[in-house]
Amino acid sequence: MIENDVEKYLVERIAKIGGLAWKLTSPGISGVPDRIVIYHGKLYFIEVKRPGSKMRKLQEYRRKELGRQGFEVICLDSKKRVDIFIDEMKRGDGK
Repeated sequence: MIENDVEKYLVERIAKIGGLAWKLTSPGISGVPDRIVIYHGKLYFIEVKRPGSKMRKLQEYRRKELGRQGFEVICLDSKKRVDIFIDEMKRGDGK
């Protein structure tokens, strides 16, 4: 499985429950999370990785930067992790 498979699965699952999973691009700023998920008035920053992969140093820096602004960056590296995230999000404690 590659990163694109996980990302496509995330987008499909979010759409199925009525949420939005927008691709995040920021020209001139590298390392930003891959997706913004919007669901029931909440915003989630999502970094998608292939199974077993970790965030790069710059991505970790952006994660900390967003954390200082009160946001969490959630790293999803498998379809199972996507399912867990969606279950938590639907309960209101998505992490």
